Amino acid sequence: MSYSVKIEPSGHSFTVESDESVLDAGLRQGINLPYGCRDGACGACLGKLKSGQVSYPDGPPIALSDEDEAQGMAVFCQAHAQSDLIIESHEVEGSSDIPIKTLPCRINVLKRLNHDVMLVRLKLPEAERMQFLAGQYIDFLLENGRKRAFSLANAPNEDQELELHIRHVENGRFTGQVFESLKVKDIMRIEGPYGQFFLREDSDRPIIFMAGGTGFAPIKGIIEHALAAGITRPMHLYWGVRAHEDLYMHELAQQWADDYAHIEYQPVLSEAADDGGPGRRGHVHAAIMADFPDLSGYEIYASGPPVMVYAGRDAFPAQGLDLDYYYSDAFEFSND
Repeated sequence: MSYSVKIEPSGHSFTVESDESVLDAGLRQGINLPYGCRDGACGACLGKLKSGQVSYPDGPPIALSDEDEAQGMAVFCQAHAQSDLIIESHEVEGSSDIPIKTLPCRINVLKRLNHDVMLVRLKLPEAERMQFLAGQYIDFLLENGRKRAFSLANAPNEDQELELHIRHVENGRFTGQVFESLKVKDIMRIEGPYGQFFLREDSDRPIIFMAGGTGFAPIKGIIEHALAAGITRPMHLYWGVRAHEDLYMHELAQQWADDYAHIEYQPVLSEAADDGGPGRRGHVHAAIMADFPDLSGYEIYASGPPVMVYAGRDAFPAQGLDLDYYYSDAFEFSND
């Protein structure tokens, strides 16, 4: 059975099935309620139940004291709706609303996506979760105080694992380890989430995504979050790479365009021969400029190599883009 949930003071609403928690239902539909462990122990998701009834199928959660319950509070990661609900809860709107955590993790999946990109999935401890905004990144904490940053490629509602797309950097110490010696079940330490590269959901402007190489990773997370949240603003995805083999998730991007009328996808290849294969030829920022002579009403999310990000920043204002609406994540590749 389905029930409605209204959040105060935002006025946002969503539906919840009787066999899922209020938090899980919200995250599934792109509602960023706060949480920590998702196990009922930390209390980060504690909020006010203003109207309606909930139950706790696994018993009263640790974080819900008798005093909290008497005051009408509920632990939303464990609470299951028994009626329509009105709840009072803070909603996560920016990176400052999310605590930075240092956590161990286990390598759960290592899968080559092409000749130089590895899909890495990280599993956190059972009693832990890392809340994040789609598009943010984490740091691997390495020996001697070294850190290596990688963008999260999954949407926040799918946080059972953390997904990364790691490109092999020539002579790169850490990426060499990922491709040559890292094994499933190896234990690592991570810290995060970090970064200001996330979807501004209070805007109604059409969006242009400009990805370069593995800059596709955070944009993938943002698009998947937008789809979960039911956001239907026009979205134009341009993915710039050198050659066809670098489009390591081309089928997924094409599927978005096929399935959703508000999403368009254009691969752009800078070094491929004009052999009739998919995609335009040239530089990705130039393709955007050719297609959008007037950028004044748009916002652009750019992620990938610094040369691409800065080329767009320098060129787009000539066609009307307000740089207040240019959100970027420049990947500084390291040999460390």
